[in-house]
Amino acid sequence: MGLPVVTDAEPPGEDLEAVEIELLIEGVFRHYGYDFRGYARASLRRRLIAIMRNEGLKTFSALQDRVLHDRSAWDRCLQGISVNVSAMFRDPQFFLAFRRHAIPLLRTYPFIRIWQAGSSLGEEAYSLAILLHEEGLYERSLIYSTDINEAALRQARDGIYPADLMQRYTQNYIQAGGTRSFSDYYTARYELAIIRPALRDNIVFSQHNLVSDGPFNEFNVVLCRNVMIYFTKPLQDKALALLHASLSNFGLLGVGAGESLRLTRLDKLYEPLVDGQRLYKRLG
Repeated sequence: MGLPVVTDAEPPGEDLEAVEIELLIEGVFRHYGYDFRGYARASLRRRLIAIMRNEGLKTFSALQDRVLHDRSAWDRCLQGISVNVSAMFRDPQFFLAFRRHAIPLLRTYPFIRIWQAGSSLGEEAYSLAILLHEEGLYERSLIYSTDINEAALRQARDGIYPADLMQRYTQNYIQAGGTRSFSDYYTARYELAIIRPALRDNIVFSQHNLVSDGPFNEFNVVLCRNVMIYFTKPLQDKALALLHASLSNFGLLGVGAGESLRLTRLDKLYEPLVDGQRLYKRLG
């Protein structure tokens, strides 16, 4: 039997790069248990390239070697992969719709359980706390705010933000129908803004992975906004099934402006709570 002909190796290109990325995320899954295999490759590749540059590396294979043998390198990598971009009252019209259309329904509940998936640095959880406080519902509410990234959760628990963000957050708050002065909800100290401790009382920040973890409670409201846009379609369907399984009958589901229940298996199980916003009511 003749030996296979060996030709000169092709220069590295997109095909080799794709193989390297697949090996990297498979290695991370097997070694650390974080599953990024269903993440959209284009956005994942961009984040990995930025991580690679920060680490002073030239190939994804070199990045794989580092993160699998150096836990601190993996922690940095996870920070780079996780998208910790948010703002208080981000998409103010969504919060305005929530105040006008969801709050009247929530008033009928003796106790309100909310799951806010994709905590990032805690801005959305604190926005919910402020809104519920102004509507007189915070004392009988409990917000579970979860994220894959424990380092981000630690910052969220602290509730400390750069003071120069407060002007933008104030404008968002006003557009979201805020009824007080936004400065009532934080203490300015030097260049920092510290969220009032009372707003943290009914928030539980905890780690949860939408990709690999299951339901952990039944909720009246589930918000998962601007998280699934980074998932492939099969992973989006899997995450939506998890959110659905976590929601009580006639509960409310909110997703991001770039996300929708249309053309999904859940489409017939929900109705829009308000036109023009990705806020839905489960039918049963």
